[in-house]
Amino acid sequence: MTARLDTYTVPETLPPDVSAPDGPDAPAGPDAPHAHAALAGPAPLEAAHRRTRGVRSSARTLGRSGLAVLRRPGLLLAVLFLLLVVAWALAPGVFAAQDPITGVPTDRLQAPSAEHLFGTDHLGRDVYARVVHGSWLSLSATVIAVALGLSVGSLLGLLAGFLRGWVDDVVGRVVDVLLAVPSLLLSLAIITVLGFGTVKVAIAVGITTIAAFARVMRAEALRTSSTTYVEAARASGVRWYTVLRRHILPNSAGPVVALTALELGSSVLAISALSFLGYGAAPPTPEWGALVSGGRDYLASAWWLTTLPGLVIVAVVLSANRISRSLEKDGEDR
Repeated sequence: MTARLDTYTVPETLPPDVSAPDGPDAPAGPDAPHAHAALAGPAPLEAAHRRTRGVRSSARTLGRSGLAVLRRPGLLLAVLFLLLVVAWALAPGVFAAQDPITGVPTDRLQAPSAEHLFGTDHLGRDVYARVVHGSWLSLSATVIAVALGLSVGSLLGLLAGFLRGWVDDVVGRVVDVLLAVPSLLLSLAIITVLGFGTVKVAIAVGITTIAAFARVMRAEALRTSSTTYVEAARASGVRWYTVLRRHILPNSAGPVVALTALELGSSVLAISALSFLGYGAAPPTPEWGALVSGGRDYLASAWWLTTLPGLVIVAVVLSANRISRSLEKDGEDR
């Protein structure tokens, strides 16, 4: 009897579930399956696993942050109130249906009630509606001021703390000049040059916050630039702006974030003070500081005209300070 051998054709590529042969019979060179896998980079399944791990890590971080907020009633109340004020600014018509500009003369100087939560002013306008509609101007001016101080001050402090030398000396002298003048007086001097208006008030307040951001960022940049990994990056020939972007800036941002929350409250107070003095938006546009100023002549007969808008300003400032304290404490714990 003769044995019969069946012939078959070997496919050019192996199916996904068939492993390539190992050992001395395995093909070598660029045609080897392992060589193709190495050239192709990480397997799609491994990349998917990495993305999944990143998403899970982010979810755990958010979960821990949410639990931390829930465990602190004061922080939770501050966050909820600031979210309410932001909602006032974004959709005022949802929270106050009354016209903030046109009043009803027969309803003038009415005390707070279910119909008028904050009462009415001397022209019959609903004070609560004016507070809600005025939140857009007050908050937008605050955001402009803090964004200006954060961007310019952080850049100056980062360069001064990293480059040192004459750059540090120049930035230090500029910061000393800004800190030598009281912030309110400096804002008034800048407004005298720029003119009146909400945006110009925001720019003036933002300039006064540059010094605080520059000092904090410079201190953090000095601390971070002396660490081992930054010195190793410099020694390996990494460009200085790459070291700033990849190593120093991310590791110096914690205290600056806490300062940003603190400056939000301080800027609200400063902008309201300048608006109280008449440097903000022109009447009858509602603005928090102008609302407090408009009720000065009626303190004896209509206390709510100044008290209730003033309490809103105080609540915003205290809420921002509470969040800033929490961010600072969390940074120290880490």
